[in-house]
Amino acid sequence: MNESARSTTPSVIIIGTGFGGLCMAIQLQNAGIESFTLLEKASGVGGTWRDNTYPGAACDVQSHLYSFSFEPKHDWSRKFGLQSEILGYMQRCVERYNLAAHIRFNKDVASAVFNEATNTWTVTTTDGESLSADVIVTATGQLNQPAWPNIPGLDTFAGKTFHSARWDHSHDLSGKNVGVIGTGASAIQFVPEVVPQVNALSLFQRSAAWVLPKPDRPFYNWEQTLFQKVPAWDRIYRFLIYWKNESRALAFTRFNSLLEIFAWQAKRFAKHQVRDPEKFRHLIPDYKIGCKRILISNDWYSAVDQSHVELVSTGIERVVEEGVITTDGALHKLDTIIMGTGFAASEFLAPINITGRNGVSLNQAWTNGSEAYKGITVSGFPNLFMLYGPNTNLAHNSIVYMLESQVRYVLGCINTLNATPGTAMDVKPDRLRAFSEDVQAKLKNSVWDSGCHSWYLDSDGKNTVNWPGFTFTYRKATREVNPDDYEFLHPSA
Repeated sequence: MNESARSTTPSVIIIGTGFGGLCMAIQLQNAGIESFTLLEKASGVGGTWRDNTYPGAACDVQSHLYSFSFEPKHDWSRKFGLQSEILGYMQRCVERYNLAAHIRFNKDVASAVFNEATNTWTVTTTDGESLSADVIVTATGQLNQPAWPNIPGLDTFAGKTFHSARWDHSHDLSGKNVGVIGTGASAIQFVPEVVPQVNALSLFQRSAAWVLPKPDRPFYNWEQTLFQKVPAWDRIYRFLIYWKNESRALAFTRFNSLLEIFAWQAKRFAKHQVRDPEKFRHLIPDYKIGCKRILISNDWYSAVDQSHVELVSTGIERVVEEGVITTDGALHKLDTIIMGTGFAASEFLAPINITGRNGVSLNQAWTNGSEAYKGITVSGFPNLFMLYGPNTNLAHNSIVYMLESQVRYVLGCINTLNATPGTAMDVKPDRLRAFSEDVQAKLKNSVWDSGCHSWYLDSDGKNTVNWPGFTFTYRKATREVNPDDYEFLHPSA
Protein backbone atom coordinates (compact mmCIF):
# COMPACT_ATOMS: atom_id res chain seq x y z
CA MET A 1 0.00 0.00 0.00
CA ASN A 2 1.34 3.24 -0.58
CA GLU A 3 2.49 6.50 0.58
CA SER A 4 1.39 7.96 3.83
CA ALA A 5 -0.18 11.00 2.25
CA ARG A 6 -3.86 10.42 1.64
CA SER A 7 -5.77 12.05 -1.16
CA THR A 8 -9.39 11.14 -0.57
CA THR A 9 -9.96 7.45 0.07
CA PRO A 10 -8.05 5.78 2.94
CA SER A 11 -5.92 2.79 2.00
CA VAL A 12 -6.83 -0.41 3.84
CA ILE A 13 -5.02 -3.59 4.79
CA ILE A 14 -7.26 -6.51 5.71
CA ILE A 15 -5.62 -9.35 7.64
CA GLY A 16 -7.27 -12.69 6.92
CA THR A 17 -9.46 -14.13 4.17
CA GLY A 18 -12.14 -15.95 6.11
CA PHE A 19 -15.78 -14.84 6.14
CA GLY A 20 -14.89 -11.55 7.84
CA GLY A 21 -12.05 -10.55 5.54
CA LEU A 22 -13.94 -11.46 2.37
CA CYS A 23 -17.07 -9.63 3.51
CA MET A 24 -15.03 -6.50 4.28
CA ALA A 25 -13.33 -6.62 0.88
CA ILE A 26 -16.61 -7.10 -0.99
CA GLN A 27 -18.32 -4.22 0.77
CA LEU A 28 -15.33 -1.92 0.22
CA GLN A 29 -15.52 -2.77 -3.44
CA ASN A 30 -19.28 -2.21 -3.53
CA ALA A 31 -18.65 1.22 -2.00
CA GLY A 32 -16.26 2.05 -4.82
CA ILE A 33 -13.13 1.67 -2.69
CA GLU A 34 -10.40 -0.26 -4.49
CA SER A 35 -7.39 0.79 -2.37
CA PHE A 36 -7.33 -2.35 -0.23
CA THR A 37 -5.10 -5.39 0.14
CA LEU A 38 -5.87 -8.68 1.87
CA LEU A 39 -2.97 -10.44 3.58
CA GLU A 40 -3.40 -14.18 4.01
CA LYS A 41 -0.93 -16.34 5.94
CA ALA A 42 -1.85 -19.48 3.98
CA SER A 43 -1.89 -20.32 0.29
CA GLY A 44 -5.67 -20.17 -0.03
CA VAL A 45 -8.74 -18.40 1.33
CA GLY A 46 -11.19 -19.78 3.86
CA GLY A 47 -9.78 -19.28 7.34
CA THR A 48 -11.02 -21.94 9.74
CA TRP A 49 -12.89 -23.68 6.90
CA ARG A 50 -9.62 -24.07 5.01
CA ASP A 51 -7.66 -25.28 8.04
CA ASN A 52 -10.16 -27.67 9.62
CA THR A 53 -10.34 -30.61 7.25
CA TYR A 54 -10.81 -33.36 9.83
CA PRO A 55 -13.25 -36.18 8.94
CA GLY A 56 -16.84 -35.11 9.43
CA ALA A 57 -16.05 -31.37 9.58
CA ALA A 58 -19.30 -29.46 9.22
CA CYS A 59 -21.11 -26.39 10.49
CA ASP A 60 -23.54 -26.32 13.41
CA VAL A 61 -25.35 -23.28 11.97
CA GLN A 62 -27.84 -23.77 9.14
CA SER A 63 -26.37 -23.34 5.65
CA HIS A 64 -28.61 -20.46 4.59
CA LEU A 65 -27.54 -18.43 7.62
CA TYR A 66 -23.88 -19.37 7.33
CA SER A 67 -23.52 -17.46 4.09
CA PHE A 68 -23.65 -13.80 3.16
CA SER A 69 -27.10 -12.22 3.03
CA PHE A 70 -26.09 -10.44 -0.17
CA GLU A 71 -24.73 -13.57 -1.85
CA PRO A 72 -27.24 -16.41 -1.37
CA LYS A 73 -26.32 -19.94 -2.39
CA HIS A 74 -29.36 -21.82 -3.63
CA ASP A 75 -27.92 -25.29 -4.05
CA TRP A 76 -26.73 -26.22 -0.56
CA SER A 77 -26.63 -30.00 -0.40
CA ARG A 78 -27.68 -30.19 3.26
CA LYS A 79 -29.41 -28.11 5.91
CA PHE A 80 -26.03 -27.86 7.68
CA GLY A 81 -23.12 -27.26 5.35
CA LEU A 82 -20.09 -29.52 5.13
CA GLN A 83 -16.54 -28.10 5.33
CA SER A 84 -15.80 -28.64 1.64
CA GLU A 85 -19.05 -26.98 0.57
CA ILE A 86 -18.54 -23.94 2.80
CA LEU A 87 -14.98 -23.52 1.55
CA GLY A 88 -16.20 -23.84 -2.02
CA TYR A 89 -18.76 -21.11 -1.38
CA MET A 90 -16.05 -18.75 -0.12
CA GLN A 91 -13.81 -19.52 -3.10
CA ARG A 92 -16.68 -18.72 -5.47
CA CYS A 93 -17.22 -15.40 -3.68
CA VAL A 94 -13.59 -14.53 -4.44
CA GLU A 95 -14.20 -15.32 -8.11
CA ARG A 96 -17.55 -13.56 -8.35
CA TYR A 97 -16.26 -10.32 -6.84
CA ASN A 98 -12.83 -10.43 -8.52
CA LEU A 99 -10.94 -10.32 -5.23
CA ALA A 100 -7.95 -12.41 -6.29
CA ALA A 101 -6.00 -9.37 -7.49
CA HIS A 102 -6.29 -7.86 -4.01
CA ILE A 103 -5.07 -10.95 -2.11
CA ARG A 104 -1.47 -11.65 -1.21
CA PHE A 105 -1.05 -15.25 -0.10
CA ASN A 106 1.61 -16.71 2.18
CA LYS A 107 1.89 -13.38 3.99
CA ASP A 108 1.85 -14.12 7.71
CA VAL A 109 1.63 -10.86 9.66
CA ALA A 110 4.17 -10.54 12.47
CA SER A 111 3.53 -6.97 13.64
CA ALA A 112 1.62 -3.75 13.06
CA VAL A 113 2.87 -0.38 14.33
CA PHE A 114 1.01 2.94 14.29
CA ASN A 115 3.03 5.98 13.17
CA GLU A 116 1.72 9.10 14.91
CA ALA A 117 3.73 11.39 12.63
CA THR A 118 1.87 10.23 9.53
CA ASN A 119 -1.29 8.59 10.96
CA THR A 120 -0.47 5.41 9.12
CA TRP A 121 0.09 1.78 10.06
CA THR A 122 3.14 -0.23 9.07
CA VAL A 123 2.49 -3.94 8.79
CA THR A 124 5.45 -6.32 8.74
CA THR A 125 5.16 -9.93 7.62
CA THR A 126 7.22 -12.84 8.89
CA ASP A 127 9.26 -12.83 5.68
CA GLY A 128 10.39 -9.28 6.43
CA GLU A 129 8.21 -7.33 4.01
CA SER A 130 6.71 -4.04 5.23
CA LEU A 131 3.50 -2.47 3.94
CA SER A 132 1.80 0.80 4.90
CA ALA A 133 -1.85 1.75 5.03
CA ASP A 134 -4.14 4.29 6.62
CA VAL A 135 -6.46 1.66 8.05
CA ILE A 136 -6.04 -1.89 9.31
CA VAL A 137 -8.94 -4.32 9.55
CA THR A 138 -8.17 -7.56 11.39
CA ALA A 139 -10.24 -10.56 10.33
CA THR A 140 -8.25 -13.34 11.94
CA GLY A 141 -11.23 -14.83 13.76
CA GLN A 142 -11.40 -16.38 17.22
CA LEU A 143 -10.82 -19.97 16.10
CA ASN A 144 -7.51 -19.75 14.29
CA GLN A 145 -4.92 -20.75 16.92
CA PRO A 146 -5.16 -24.42 17.97
CA ALA A 147 -4.97 -24.88 21.73
CA TRP A 148 -2.46 -27.52 22.79
CA PRO A 149 -2.88 -28.90 26.32
CA ASN A 150 -0.02 -28.51 28.75
CA ILE A 151 0.54 -32.21 29.47
CA PRO A 152 3.90 -33.34 30.85
CA GLY A 153 5.83 -35.68 28.57
CA LEU A 154 3.84 -34.96 25.43
CA ASP A 155 7.06 -34.64 23.44
CA THR A 156 8.22 -38.09 24.58
CA PHE A 157 5.40 -40.00 22.86
CA ALA A 158 6.83 -42.47 20.33
CA GLY A 159 3.73 -42.53 18.12
CA LYS A 160 2.02 -39.93 15.95
CA THR A 161 0.53 -36.76 17.47
CA PHE A 162 -1.48 -34.05 15.74
CA HIS A 163 -4.24 -31.52 16.43
CA SER A 164 -7.65 -31.96 14.83
CA ALA A 165 -7.35 -28.42 13.38
CA ARG A 166 -4.23 -29.57 11.52
CA TRP A 167 -5.37 -33.05 10.55
CA ASP A 168 -2.68 -35.32 9.10
CA HIS A 169 -4.45 -37.04 6.23
CA SER A 170 -1.28 -38.97 5.36
CA HIS A 171 -1.52 -40.88 8.63
CA ASP A 172 -3.61 -44.04 8.29
CA LEU A 173 -5.65 -44.80 11.43
CA SER A 174 -6.68 -48.26 10.25
CA GLY A 175 -6.12 -50.87 12.93
CA LYS A 176 -4.43 -48.35 15.25
CA ASN A 177 -4.88 -47.82 18.97
CA VAL A 178 -5.90 -44.17 19.01
CA GLY A 179 -6.24 -41.72 21.86
CA VAL A 180 -8.39 -38.59 21.53
CA ILE A 181 -7.87 -35.85 24.09
CA GLY A 182 -10.89 -33.59 24.37
CA THR A 183 -14.61 -34.01 23.70
CA GLY A 184 -15.57 -30.62 22.30
CA ALA A 185 -17.12 -29.45 19.04
CA SER A 186 -14.41 -30.94 16.80
CA ALA A 187 -14.22 -34.34 18.52
CA ILE A 188 -17.98 -34.63 18.40
CA GLN A 189 -17.65 -34.62 14.59
CA PHE A 190 -14.50 -36.61 13.88
CA VAL A 191 -14.77 -39.36 16.51
CA PRO A 192 -17.81 -41.03 14.84
CA GLU A 193 -15.87 -40.97 11.56
CA VAL A 194 -12.73 -42.66 12.89
CA VAL A 195 -14.34 -45.19 15.24
CA PRO A 196 -15.05 -47.70 12.42
CA GLN A 197 -11.39 -47.51 11.28
CA VAL A 198 -9.46 -48.01 14.50
CA ASN A 199 -8.66 -51.11 16.50
CA ALA A 200 -9.38 -49.31 19.75
CA LEU A 201 -10.09 -45.73 20.76
CA SER A 202 -9.43 -44.17 24.16
CA LEU A 203 -11.47 -41.01 24.59
CA PHE A 204 -10.00 -38.78 27.30
CA GLN A 205 -12.77 -36.59 28.62
CA ARG A 206 -12.11 -33.77 31.09
CA SER A 207 -15.79 -32.87 31.26
CA ALA A 208 -18.82 -34.12 29.37
CA ALA A 209 -20.63 -32.02 26.79
CA TRP A 210 -24.34 -31.43 26.42
CA VAL A 211 -25.24 -32.94 23.05
CA LEU A 212 -28.53 -32.49 21.20
CA PRO A 213 -29.75 -34.18 18.00
CA LYS A 214 -28.75 -32.36 14.83
CA PRO A 215 -31.79 -31.54 12.66
CA ASP A 216 -29.84 -32.19 9.49
CA ARG A 217 -30.75 -33.85 6.22
CA PRO A 218 -30.00 -33.43 2.51
CA PHE A 219 -32.08 -30.89 0.60
CA TYR A 220 -34.36 -32.40 -2.01
CA ASN A 221 -33.89 -31.35 -5.63
CA TRP A 222 -37.26 -29.62 -5.62
CA GLU A 223 -36.22 -27.57 -2.58
CA GLN A 224 -33.04 -26.40 -4.30
CA THR A 225 -35.05 -25.55 -7.40
CA LEU A 226 -37.53 -23.58 -5.30
CA PHE A 227 -34.71 -21.62 -3.64
CA GLN A 228 -33.30 -20.75 -7.05
CA LYS A 229 -36.52 -20.02 -8.95
CA VAL A 230 -38.30 -18.17 -6.16
CA PRO A 231 -35.74 -15.86 -4.49
CA ALA A 232 -38.45 -14.61 -2.12
CA TRP A 233 -38.76 -18.09 -0.64
CA ASP A 234 -34.99 -18.21 -0.11
CA ARG A 235 -35.30 -14.97 1.88
CA ILE A 236 -38.30 -16.20 3.85
CA TYR A 237 -36.53 -19.48 4.69
CA ARG A 238 -33.48 -17.56 5.93
CA PHE A 239 -35.77 -15.22 7.89
CA LEU A 240 -37.53 -18.11 9.63
CA ILE A 241 -34.26 -19.79 10.58
CA TYR A 242 -32.88 -16.54 11.92
CA TRP A 243 -35.81 -15.89 14.25
CA LYS A 244 -35.96 -19.50 15.41
CA ASN A 245 -32.30 -19.27 16.43
CA GLU A 246 -32.65 -15.76 17.82
CA SER A 247 -35.40 -16.81 20.21
CA ARG A 248 -32.84 -18.88 22.13
CA ALA A 249 -30.86 -15.82 23.21
CA LEU A 250 -33.20 -15.16 26.14
CA ALA A 251 -32.50 -18.63 27.53
CA PHE A 252 -28.74 -18.04 27.48
CA THR A 253 -28.75 -14.50 28.81
CA ARG A 254 -31.74 -14.03 31.13
CA PHE A 255 -34.05 -16.98 31.65
CA ASN A 256 -31.60 -19.83 32.13
CA SER A 257 -34.29 -22.18 33.42
CA LEU A 258 -35.66 -22.42 29.87
CA LEU A 259 -32.53 -24.37 28.96
CA GLU A 260 -33.64 -27.24 31.16
CA ILE A 261 -35.97 -28.30 28.35
CA PHE A 262 -32.89 -28.91 26.21
CA ALA A 263 -31.16 -30.72 29.10
CA TRP A 264 -34.10 -33.13 29.34
CA GLN A 265 -33.95 -33.66 25.56
CA ALA A 266 -30.20 -34.35 25.68
CA LYS A 267 -30.54 -36.90 28.50
CA ARG A 268 -33.38 -38.65 26.69
CA PHE A 269 -31.35 -38.71 23.47
CA ALA A 270 -28.30 -40.18 25.24
CA LYS A 271 -30.34 -42.82 27.06
CA HIS A 272 -31.75 -44.11 23.78
CA GLN A 273 -28.29 -44.49 22.19
CA VAL A 274 -25.96 -45.49 25.03
CA ARG A 275 -26.43 -49.03 26.32
CA ASP A 276 -23.49 -49.02 28.73
CA PRO A 277 -24.78 -47.52 32.02
CA GLU A 278 -21.27 -46.54 33.15
CA LYS A 279 -20.61 -44.66 29.93
CA PHE A 280 -24.02 -43.03 30.15
CA ARG A 281 -23.24 -41.80 33.65
CA HIS A 282 -20.03 -40.12 32.51
CA LEU A 283 -21.58 -38.66 29.33
CA ILE A 284 -24.08 -36.51 31.21
CA PRO A 285 -22.51 -33.22 32.36
CA ASP A 286 -22.61 -32.03 35.95
CA TYR A 287 -22.84 -28.35 35.00
CA LYS A 288 -25.76 -26.25 33.83
CA ILE A 289 -26.60 -26.73 30.19
CA GLY A 290 -25.42 -23.78 28.10
CA CYS A 291 -22.55 -22.89 30.44
CA LYS A 292 -20.30 -24.47 27.83
CA ARG A 293 -21.06 -24.70 24.14
CA ILE A 294 -24.03 -26.94 23.41
CA LEU A 295 -23.11 -29.43 20.70
CA ILE A 296 -25.27 -31.12 18.07
CA SER A 297 -24.67 -34.57 16.62
CA ASN A 298 -26.73 -37.58 15.58
CA ASP A 299 -23.98 -40.17 15.91
CA TRP A 300 -21.79 -39.09 18.86
CA TYR A 301 -23.48 -41.21 21.51
CA SER A 302 -23.74 -44.30 19.32
CA ALA A 303 -20.04 -43.98 18.45
CA VAL A 304 -18.95 -43.71 22.08
CA ASP A 305 -21.17 -46.68 22.95
CA GLN A 306 -19.12 -49.02 20.72
CA SER A 307 -17.37 -51.82 22.61
CA HIS A 308 -13.88 -50.88 21.36
CA VAL A 309 -14.26 -47.28 22.57
CA GLU A 310 -13.05 -46.59 26.10
CA LEU A 311 -14.40 -43.44 27.76
CA VAL A 312 -11.71 -42.24 30.15
CA SER A 313 -12.95 -39.66 32.64
CA THR A 314 -9.90 -39.97 34.92
CA GLY A 315 -7.48 -37.07 34.59
CA ILE A 316 -4.28 -37.34 32.56
CA GLU A 317 -1.10 -37.36 34.65
CA ARG A 318 1.47 -37.49 31.85
CA VAL A 319 2.32 -38.84 28.44
CA VAL A 320 5.05 -41.46 28.07
CA GLU A 321 6.62 -43.20 25.11
CA GLU A 322 3.98 -45.93 25.06
CA GLY A 323 0.92 -43.74 25.57
CA VAL A 324 -0.98 -41.91 28.31
CA ILE A 325 -0.84 -42.47 32.06
CA THR A 326 -3.92 -41.29 33.95
CA THR A 327 -4.03 -40.15 37.56
CA ASP A 328 -5.15 -43.61 38.71
CA GLY A 329 -1.82 -45.00 37.48
CA ALA A 330 -3.28 -46.80 34.45
CA LEU A 331 -1.26 -46.89 31.22
CA HIS A 332 -3.27 -46.50 28.02
CA LYS A 333 -1.08 -47.87 25.23
CA LEU A 334 -1.50 -45.88 22.03
CA ASP A 335 -0.16 -45.63 18.49
CA THR A 336 -1.68 -42.20 17.79
CA ILE A 337 -2.83 -39.23 19.86
CA ILE A 338 -5.25 -36.71 18.36
CA MET A 339 -5.83 -33.40 20.13
CA GLY A 340 -9.44 -32.33 20.08
CA THR A 341 -8.70 -29.49 22.47
CA GLY A 342 -10.14 -26.60 20.50
CA PHE A 343 -8.73 -23.12 20.11
CA ALA A 344 -7.22 -20.29 22.12
CA ALA A 345 -10.36 -18.22 21.49
CA SER A 346 -9.65 -15.52 24.08
CA GLU A 347 -6.16 -14.77 22.69
CA PHE A 348 -7.38 -12.23 20.16
CA LEU A 349 -5.03 -11.35 17.28
CA ALA A 350 -2.28 -13.63 18.66
CA PRO A 351 0.50 -14.00 17.70
CA ILE A 352 0.55 -10.59 15.91
CA ASN A 353 2.35 -7.85 17.88
CA ILE A 354 0.31 -4.65 17.60
CA THR A 355 1.69 -1.32 18.82
CA GLY A 356 -0.45 1.81 19.00
CA ARG A 357 -0.02 5.36 20.29
CA ASN A 358 2.87 6.17 22.63
CA GLY A 359 4.43 2.77 21.93
CA VAL A 360 1.78 0.90 23.91
CA SER A 361 1.20 -2.68 22.79
CA LEU A 362 -2.24 -4.25 22.56
CA ASN A 363 -1.17 -6.80 25.18
CA GLN A 364 -0.41 -3.93 27.56
CA ALA A 365 -3.78 -2.32 26.83
CA TRP A 366 -5.46 -5.63 27.56
CA THR A 367 -3.72 -6.35 30.85
CA ASN A 368 -7.13 -6.70 32.53
CA GLY A 369 -8.66 -8.70 29.72
CA SER A 370 -9.52 -8.15 26.07
CA GLU A 371 -12.12 -5.49 25.36
CA ALA A 372 -13.15 -3.33 22.42
CA TYR A 373 -15.81 -0.71 21.77
CA LYS A 374 -18.66 -2.59 20.09
CA GLY A 375 -16.11 -5.40 19.78
CA ILE A 376 -14.38 -3.42 17.03
CA THR A 377 -12.11 -0.56 18.24
CA VAL A 378 -9.66 -0.12 21.12
CA SER A 379 -8.54 3.18 22.67
CA GLY A 380 -4.96 4.04 21.78
CA PHE A 381 -5.07 2.18 18.47
CA PRO A 382 -6.41 4.63 15.88
CA ASN A 383 -7.77 3.34 12.59
CA LEU A 384 -7.50 -0.26 13.80
CA PHE A 385 -10.76 -2.16 13.39
CA MET A 386 -11.42 -5.73 14.47
CA LEU A 387 -13.92 -8.15 13.01
CA TYR A 388 -15.09 -10.89 15.38
CA GLY A 389 -13.37 -9.07 18.21
CA PRO A 390 -13.94 -9.34 21.98
CA ASN A 391 -17.46 -10.21 23.14
CA THR A 392 -18.95 -10.69 19.68
CA ASN A 393 -19.16 -14.48 19.63
CA LEU A 394 -22.56 -16.18 19.67
CA ALA A 395 -24.02 -19.30 21.23
CA HIS A 396 -27.41 -19.07 19.50
CA ASN A 397 -27.09 -17.72 15.95
CA SER A 398 -24.80 -17.15 12.96
CA ILE A 399 -21.54 -15.27 13.36
CA VAL A 400 -21.86 -14.25 9.70
CA TYR A 401 -24.75 -11.99 10.71
CA MET A 402 -22.52 -10.34 13.32
CA LEU A 403 -19.70 -9.96 10.81
CA GLU A 404 -21.98 -8.18 8.35
CA SER A 405 -22.98 -5.77 11.14
CA GLN A 406 -19.33 -5.11 11.96
CA VAL A 407 -18.35 -4.61 8.33
CA ARG A 408 -21.12 -2.04 7.93
CA TYR A 409 -19.79 -0.17 10.98
CA VAL A 410 -16.17 -0.26 9.77
CA LEU A 411 -17.26 0.98 6.35
CA GLY A 412 -19.01 3.85 8.14
CA CYS A 413 -15.76 4.67 9.94
CA ILE A 414 -13.84 4.65 6.65
CA ASN A 415 -16.42 6.98 5.13
CA THR A 416 -15.99 9.27 8.14
CA LEU A 417 -12.24 9.29 7.58
CA ASN A 418 -12.83 9.96 3.91
CA ALA A 419 -14.55 13.19 4.87
CA THR A 420 -11.57 14.32 6.96
CA PRO A 421 -8.47 13.39 4.92
CA GLY A 422 -5.32 12.71 6.89
CA THR A 423 -6.98 12.20 10.26
CA ALA A 424 -7.11 9.05 12.36
CA MET A 425 -10.00 8.14 14.65
CA ASP A 426 -9.37 6.79 18.14
CA VAL A 427 -12.27 5.68 20.32
CA LYS A 428 -12.50 7.71 23.53
CA PRO A 429 -11.47 5.74 26.65
CA ASP A 430 -14.66 6.62 28.52
CA ARG A 431 -16.83 5.28 25.67
CA LEU A 432 -14.88 2.02 25.63
CA ARG A 433 -15.03 1.74 29.41
CA ALA A 434 -18.79 2.34 29.55
CA PHE A 435 -19.44 -0.18 26.78
CA SER A 436 -17.25 -2.86 28.38
CA GLU A 437 -18.80 -2.37 31.82
CA ASP A 438 -22.27 -2.73 30.32
CA VAL A 439 -21.30 -5.95 28.53
CA GLN A 440 -19.76 -7.48 31.64
CA ALA A 441 -22.78 -6.48 33.76
CA LYS A 442 -25.12 -8.26 31.35
CA LEU A 443 -22.88 -11.33 31.28
CA LYS A 444 -23.30 -11.65 35.05
CA ASN A 445 -26.90 -12.72 34.47
CA SER A 446 -26.06 -15.23 31.78
CA VAL A 447 -25.70 -19.01 31.88
CA TRP A 448 -22.00 -18.61 31.01
CA ASP A 449 -21.48 -17.21 34.49
CA SER A 450 -22.97 -20.25 36.23
CA GLY A 451 -19.66 -21.70 37.38
CA CYS A 452 -18.17 -24.00 34.74
CA HIS A 453 -14.78 -23.62 33.09
CA SER A 454 -15.06 -22.97 29.37
CA TRP A 455 -13.21 -21.46 26.43
CA TYR A 456 -15.49 -18.45 26.78
CA LEU A 457 -13.42 -17.38 29.81
CA ASP A 458 -9.86 -16.06 29.83
CA SER A 459 -7.22 -17.13 32.36
CA ASP A 460 -8.67 -14.71 34.91
CA GLY A 461 -12.20 -16.05 34.52
CA LYS A 462 -13.45 -13.04 32.53
CA ASN A 463 -15.82 -13.70 29.65
CA THR A 464 -14.15 -11.88 26.78
CA VAL A 465 -15.78 -13.90 24.03
CA ASN A 466 -19.60 -13.87 24.04
CA TRP A 467 -22.15 -11.21 23.18
CA PRO A 468 -24.76 -11.04 25.98
CA GLY A 469 -27.87 -10.37 23.94
CA PHE A 470 -29.69 -10.50 20.65
CA THR A 471 -27.94 -10.12 17.32
CA PHE A 472 -30.50 -7.54 16.19
CA THR A 473 -29.64 -5.33 19.19
CA TYR A 474 -25.98 -5.57 18.15
CA ARG A 475 -26.90 -4.63 14.60
CA LYS A 476 -28.80 -1.62 15.88
CA ALA A 477 -25.82 -0.61 18.05
CA THR A 478 -23.47 -0.76 15.05
CA ARG A 479 -25.82 0.71 12.45
CA GLU A 480 -24.31 4.21 12.55
CA VAL A 481 -20.98 5.71 13.55
CA ASN A 482 -21.24 8.47 16.12
CA PRO A 483 -18.26 10.82 15.60
CA ASP A 484 -18.62 11.95 19.23
CA ASP A 485 -17.40 8.49 20.29
CA TYR A 486 -14.01 9.24 18.74
CA GLU A 487 -11.07 11.58 19.02
CA PHE A 488 -9.85 12.69 15.60
CA LEU A 489 -6.08 12.94 15.41
CA HIS A 490 -4.00 14.98 12.99
CA PRO A 491 -0.53 13.84 11.96
CA SER A 492 2.13 15.12 14.36
CA ALA A 493 4.69 15.62 11.59
